[in-house]
Amino acid sequence: MSSADPLLTDPRALLRHLYDVAVARALPDQVLAAQLPPPPKGRTLVLGAGKAGGAMAQALEAAWPRKAPLSGLVITRYGHTPPGYRPERLELVEAAHPVPDAAGREAAARMLALTEDLSADDLVICLISGGGSALLSLPASGLSLEEKQVINRALLKSGAAIGEMNCVRKHLSAIKGGRLGAACAPAQVLTLTISDVPGDDPAVIASGPTVPDATSCADALAICQRYGLALPSNALAGLESGEFETPKPGDVRFTGHRLTMLATPQQSLEAAAEAARSLGLDAHILSDEIEGESREIGKMHAALARAVARRNAPFKKPCVILSGGETTVTVRTKGGRGGRATEFLLGAAIALQGEPGVHLLAADTDGIDGIEDNAGALVTPTTLDRAAALGLNAQRELDANNAYGFFAPLGDLVSPGPTFTNVNDFRALLIV
Repeated sequence: MSSADPLLTDPRALLRHLYDVAVARALPDQVLAAQLPPPPKGRTLVLGAGKAGGAMAQALEAAWPRKAPLSGLVITRYGHTPPGYRPERLELVEAAHPVPDAAGREAAARMLALTEDLSADDLVICLISGGGSALLSLPASGLSLEEKQVINRALLKSGAAIGEMNCVRKHLSAIKGGRLGAACAPAQVLTLTISDVPGDDPAVIASGPTVPDATSCADALAICQRYGLALPSNALAGLESGEFETPKPGDVRFTGHRLTMLATPQQSLEAAAEAARSLGLDAHILSDEIEGESREIGKMHAALARAVARRNAPFKKPCVILSGGETTVTVRTKGGRGGRATEFLLGAAIALQGEPGVHLLAADTDGIDGIEDNAGALVTPTTLDRAAALGLNAQRELDANNAYGFFAPLGDLVSPGPTFTNVNDFRALLIV
């Protein structure tokens, strides 16, 4: 390995560079314009929701012909409007994530109303990205926003996988689970989506507001029972009776709908791998679909890193190992701070016990780890020693779900701020 590039002598800078490359591959202004169709005979309506919603709207406005009609409504997370973007033809609303609020509910209701009176000559472009499940917070008939908030908080703390959470969310919604897409009939519908879920299933991304749903009320009910989630009586009745059933594959209202995947976790991992190889490092992608308890996935990654560091197997060092997906955190105590990226790292740091030559970065590609102000953090061979010198006990902080409180005093948080895209978890292990 050549040491000519200064990144090769600075593991922190190298890992951050790979993260930045992965994020850049998924930015809407790089990938959206080429996928836009010509203007239709009728009008063009833009509807969207997600953490990348603001940047997707900005890219679409910039690329759409100035003389062609364009209107619509897009919802994004608070603080996720790109700097300097002042919508001219579209309306952009900010709302709460991951627990929905009234702003999201009101915007979702107005969005559904915009689909009235569409014709076969009209085009609806739907901009969908991760985070849309919370932002499109229009409860099913008979449910209140407050009840949806309680259910959402319980899901987030349960340890349920993203597909399971979104199955429940779409069946308790008046707009998700294909309902928005069905409401657009008979217009042409093009869904442009950025994937943040393992497997890139469009029915799971943002709870699939524009695509038919193969899951059932019975599936949603079983998930709630599996994780011991108490449901309000009206939610329970809606699921048990099938009243909250979603539009299914084969529904004629989806005839002619098209969907294009603009960016995926795998594409971002491949971009990071290529960046590492351009520096003379071997790069290996484990998977873009890794799920499971964050701390346990951290231990698994640590075991692999140790094998490479000590035995040059299954990969030879120096190398970079990359992975993605969406892990989960089962919240065991109150008062701790941290998201799945930092909990992954703390689990890995404890398992590594300062293994020489092993450096890790884990961060969410949207720039926000859970509800904190960081995307993730870094682990180095000196992490545990530096923490001990500050009186921090790694296992105690992990038991308290307080990974943020562990890494913040060390100065090891990765805090880029909102990135205006979202292709989920990014993890990079550097073994030298």
